[in-house]
Amino acid sequence: MLARVANNLFWMGRYIERSEHLARFLNVNYFSSLDAPDELSQSRQFVLRSVMYMSADEIIDADIILDEEAVLFNVGLNLEKPYSIVNTFINAHENARSSRDLISTELFECINTVNHRIKTYPIDQFVKSGLYDFTSIITQSASDARSKIKSTLLHDEVYAIIMLGVYLERAIQVSRIINSKLSDVAASKELYGELAGNYQWSTLLKCVSTHDMMRRFYKKTPTRKTSLEFIILNKKCPRSIKNCLFQIYKYICIISRNKVISDDSAAFLIGKIKAEFEYKLFADIDDNLEEFIADLIKKLILIASKLEENYFNITDPSFVKEQENKGEEETKTQTQEQK
Repeated sequence: MLARVANNLFWMGRYIERSEHLARFLNVNYFSSLDAPDELSQSRQFVLRSVMYMSADEIIDADIILDEEAVLFNVGLNLEKPYSIVNTFINAHENARSSRDLISTELFECINTVNHRIKTYPIDQFVKSGLYDFTSIITQSASDARSKIKSTLLHDEVYAIIMLGVYLERAIQVSRIINSKLSDVAASKELYGELAGNYQWSTLLKCVSTHDMMRRFYKKTPTRKTSLEFIILNKKCPRSIKNCLFQIYKYICIISRNKVISDDSAAFLIGKIKAEFEYKLFADIDDNLEEFIADLIKKLILIASKLEENYFNITDPSFVKEQENKGEEETKTQTQEQK
């Protein structure tokens, strides 16, 4: 497989997963604030700052008054903002189109249909009354796309590369959501004390679709320990960071089986961080949780960078030459088979 095509598949998986997490975070935070138990959590400005922090990585001072319609438009439909949901899904579509011959018709039609629908979504309707409808379209469509990936593609290297992107992006986005909610909880505690965080922990679980399963697992209402332990260290939860790392390791083993693993490669870093999580306890990270999450995000971004460098590097001249030679050999083989 050419590096360019592998890169398209990898980023298609990442953008599909990213669009879902952005849409769900926006949906849950915006609408759950209507029934929030305290004045701060009900504050639209507090919600908007949280949304901007997670989606655009912007820390906005509490003295700045945000325009609600402008924030919703920027995060949802603004084509000029690289972090917007519509831009993210358009990028998923472009990468799917560039690797069209390796994915199924069902998968491409699923992505293509949603792409056309959201690009023409009425802006006035979105900022006034269409937020729930738009975010529901995105979350459902991302789920449908993953279903098509799993049920219509051959489970070979193509599938492994896509799922590598999906799980890597999931780990990054869940970490960013946790980071955002830790910031929200810290702000709530300053005003209302320890009990103020319970609402935020429930919201956190809903943002990553784990609220019901967490309550089933622990058989109690969410607390700081149970919520964070469940979505960081529970290997049976498909949305947990630990499960994502195990899945990333599984798929990197498939695509790296014929490569030499050096100690600065993506495969080595993935194996190292997976081993660190193998026996990690919540008590090990409880005292410095903010620092742990910030460091984890840096490691995941480094892994993403190493993956592109090791497998999808289309700018390295020697790598490009290797890929061209590989393409020529495949062409010769196909010609001989046809003869």
